[in-house]
Amino acid sequence: MKTLRIGSGAGYSGDRIEPAVELADKGELDFLVFECLAERTIALAQQARLADPEAGFDPLLDERMRRVLPFVARGQEAGQRRLRIISNMGAANPLAAARAVRRIAIELGLHGLKVAALTGDDVLAQLKPEQRLDNGATIAAMGDRLISANAYLGAEGIVDALRADADVVITGRVADPSLFLAPQLFTFGWAQDDWTRLGRGTLIGHLLECAGQITGGYFADPGVKDVVDLARLGFPLAEVDSEGRAVISKVAGSGGRIDTATCTEQMIYEVHDPKAYLTPDVTADFSGVSFSVIAPDEVRAEGADGRTRPQTLKVSVGYLDGWIGEGQISYGGPGALARAQLARDVVLERLKLTHVVCDEVRAELIGVDSLHGTTVGARAAGEAGEVRRRVAARCTDETEAVRIGNEVETLYTNGPYGGGGATKGLRQVVAVASLLLPRDAIIPQVHLEDAS
Repeated sequence: MKTLRIGSGAGYSGDRIEPAVELADKGELDFLVFECLAERTIALAQQARLADPEAGFDPLLDERMRRVLPFVARGQEAGQRRLRIISNMGAANPLAAARAVRRIAIELGLHGLKVAALTGDDVLAQLKPEQRLDNGATIAAMGDRLISANAYLGAEGIVDALRADADVVITGRVADPSLFLAPQLFTFGWAQDDWTRLGRGTLIGHLLECAGQITGGYFADPGVKDVVDLARLGFPLAEVDSEGRAVISKVAGSGGRIDTATCTEQMIYEVHDPKAYLTPDVTADFSGVSFSVIAPDEVRAEGADGRTRPQTLKVSVGYLDGWIGEGQISYGGPGALARAQLARDVVLERLKLTHVVCDEVRAELIGVDSLHGTTVGARAAGEAGEVRRRVAARCTDETEAVRIGNEVETLYTNGPYGGGGATKGLRQVVAVASLLLPRDAIIPQVHLEDAS
């Protein structure tokens, strides 16, 4: 039976590059997929594109492509397995990203590679003033704070690009598992309404999409769930057959672990209903999935199903939502905790006295109460030998947000004693909300670049 080998080269924008190179070199892959987009990531990319029309794609695209394109070219040699790349590193600007990949290929002397860009996910111009986001606001109410609206495309456009013989496919917003489902649809010729196989292929995509999570990265917990050689964590690959059954593994000798526990944790990650996992391609059903170990670091995944896909596509809308100003300062030695608490009281009182206008304020001790609040934190803290006080506030106005860090910094000389290492920062808030659009209103388009 024909099989297909797909590797995961990244689980987010800033992920490590070495495991992807290891997969490209030693994984005997047909496809290497880089999943690099989050909802906030693409909103920030749209912001960058507004400042520079040739920007807005993943900042690590250049380095990643320089490291893996030689293996794509190697696959074109006689007798070598052909490797092809799929990635959503195009973010807000797939066309510019595809041009960059073409340019890199030429610089590397890799001629003849075909690069495709997939567009159609940017639907900002299609939004209507009366449409309402899931946060309750209308598009009209957002006004000029709106910066992006990107629909989650499915596998269809990527399949079209592969049929056009693209070696590298660069997309914008495509649903994470769809990046991995596309090569299965293309290779095995599954029908777009073969819901069972699409459900199985979506499970494989969901297992692979976060890269090192399934090989033990997010799983690791010393003494409870130990993972070998975490510093050399290998990224996963799947060998898939034409029925959508798969064996999940990694390159021999790489760090990490793959077993039924790591696979189970990844399967339920971000899945609100295992019986109805909604994607642009299929409503996947993971409730009957089983995992079985067939060899060390090799797990068979089977039992997924699927039903008719949704008639709408999710649209992620990015908008500007004020500013966050913050300041931090450290205290050490006897009485450090008491002095840090006094510092908190002083800063909060100063914000009132100077009439700083903000929507929300947080004052926390990092390592004491910043995660679990004052009640749990106080029970666990005891007498801390060193603490770091952080005060942050979200403000509508930038100038008001700047004052937060300034007030923390003034603790240097205005008490309590012994404060040091003060820092302050300011950042604009890019928030994300969602709405739904009819799927027939969104048309993917493939653009080819030839690196001749």
